[in-house]
Formats: sequence, C-alpha cells, structure tokens
Amino acid sequence: MQISQIQTIPEVVNILKILFTGILSFVLAFAITPLWTKILYKYKIGIKIKKNSVDGKKLTIVNKLHAKKSGTPTMGGLIIWATILILIFSSEYLFPIVAKWSDTNFIARLDFLNRAQTWLPLFALISAGILGLFDDIMSTRGWGSNKGGGMRFAMRFWWLFGIAALGAWWFYSKLGWDKLHIPAVGDFSIGWWYIPLFIFIILFTAISSNETDGLDGLNGGVLLMAFSSFAIISFAQNRVDLAAFCAAISGALLAFLWFNIYPARFIMGDTGAISLGTTLGVVAMLNNAIIPLLIIAFIYIMESGSVVIQLTSKKLFDRKIFLAAPIHHHFEAKGWPEPKVVMRAWIFAIVLAVIGTIVGTIGMD
Repeated sequence: MQISQIQTIPEVVNILKILFTGILSFVLAFAITPLWTKILYKYKIGIKIKKNSVDGKKLTIVNKLHAKKSGTPTMGGLIIWATILILIFSSEYLFPIVAKWSDTNFIARLDFLNRAQTWLPLFALISAGILGLFDDIMSTRGWGSNKGGGMRFAMRFWWLFGIAALGAWWFYSKLGWDKLHIPAVGDFSIGWWYIPLFIFIILFTAISSNETDGLDGLNGGVLLMAFSSFAIISFAQNRVDLAAFCAAISGALLAFLWFNIYPARFIMGDTGAISLGTTLGVVAMLNNAIIPLLIIAFIYIMESGSVVIQLTSKKLFDRKIFLAAPIHHHFEAKGWPEPKVVMRAWIFAIVLAVIGTIVGTIGMD
C-alpha cells in the first residue's frame, strides 16, 4: 500500500462513520415509528385546526383548506430527538461492548458525543424539544390561556430566548467567539455584537421552522436538506462528530418523512419543528456559517417574511398582501394542490442546499 493511500484511511473511516451513523438513525427511527404512531392513535393525540391567527382574527381560508387534517396525530417530531438520544446512549455504552465481542474497533468509533462539537446542539435539541412537547400536549388537550389550547406565543418566545441567550453567553464568554465569517472574504471581529446576532439566528431558525411546518412533508424536507448540507460543511471543517450528529438527524428525518408525506400519517408538531429549528441555528453558529445558513434556509426567510409583511400590512393599512400567510398557504389558496406546493418547495430547497454547501465549504478560507 502506498503512503498516500495510508494517509487517506482516517478520512475514509470518518466518512464511513458519518454515513453509518445516518443509516443507523434511519433504521432506528423507522423501527420505533409504528410503536409511537400506535400510541398517538390510541390516545387520540391529534391536532386541532386553529380558528384564529396571531392577531386574533378568524382564519377562514386556512380552516377551509385544512379542515380534513383535524385529529391527525401530532408530536411525530419526538421520534427524531428520541432517536438521537438512543443513538448517543448506545454509542456510549452498548457499542463498546459490541466492539469488544466482535473484535472490531469501527463500531466503537461511532460515538459522536463530543463536548466541543455536539453538547451544545444536543442541549438545544432536547431543551427546545421539551418546550415543543409541552405546547403540543397543551394544544391537543385544550389546556392553556391561548384560544384553542397551547402556549401563548410570548411564552414560547421567551423560553427560546432563554435558550438562545444561554448559548450566546457560552459561545462569547466561555469559547471566546466574537467573529463573523464572510465566505471567501474572511473573519470580522464584532465584539459583544456577537451575542445579539447569535440570539437572532436561533430565534429566526426556531420560529421559522415552526411557521414552515404547515403542510405534509414541507418542513421535514427542508430540514433534511439543511442538516445534510451542514453534515458536509461540518466534515469539511474537520468537525467529524458534529457531522455525524447532523447525519443522525438527517437519517431520522428521512424515516419521519416516509410516514409524513401526503397524506401524512402524523405530523411533526412543535416538539419537532421548534427543536430542530433551534438545533439548526446552533449547528450553523458552531460552523461560523451564518451566510451559508441564510442561503440553505432561504425558504425560512420567505415563510417568516411573508408573515411579517402580512401582519404589518393588516396592522397599518387594514389589507392583506397574501391570500394567506405563511406563503405556503397563499399558494394553496391560489389553487395549488398541497403536494405540488411541497414538491416545488423541496426542489427549491435542494438547489439552495447545494449552493449553500458550496459557499460553506469552498468559501471557508
């Protein structure tokens, strides 16, 4: 074997680790989905179609379009973060035993719990997932002060703000991060402005992910493209464990999508949308990849932007710009079938993911 071939072996092993972690995650999530689905159907943990928008006015168009979805089981997103927890537990305690008995070290290399790379995104995934879980339970049971049940937006916002602020403080004070990277240009020190920027990015991805989760398979597909892109970007930056973490989420999302495509057997719910959006923001910040994030997740900008424009126009001019908001509902109201809206959004997301990945890898220096 030539020396050049020997030097590439560690990279090959790392690539196999990332791919194998994604496959394991897919298989595990696919296996536990029927059990969780059975529980959801048995206890009738289904969604209730909202009757009012955030400004208190009736949602006549959206109600009409989605009336048939009432009762569809929610909290499917729990499968994703539960899969990650099971994988981490297995890689820490079970895989070493298997490696010992099978006389192979590769299975022991699948551990991706890393203090520098994956503790923070794992914290974001679980803490925001618990927030979303509470909100889903309250919504399905009609609990809470919000009309129809569930947490008020302000309560969710401040919970997410607390998670984001803690992460910002950790990055800035403990890790000493204060630089904004512009691909192909360089790093720019922004001092304490890094803290509000970090908070904004986390709130943006968390809230936008929640707003995009309105059609069968829509947000799941967008998130699958995004985390797959950041698995590549993380690997290119030699953050192998973070890349494996992203691959694990991608694998679980792929299994989730198998059951979530139209007509959905269950939906992601806040426990999936909020947690994965929050985690995506943290992963982007760990890679110092804000610009690639804004390209990869440009659909989120469109979704949140349409809501802001709609609410502002209704508040100031008492008129709507879109037939319904977020923008995916606008296309529905125009007569596009739900699968057409989702498929076209996926195509758009794939193109954006490719561009963002190229910018995030080639433009690192």
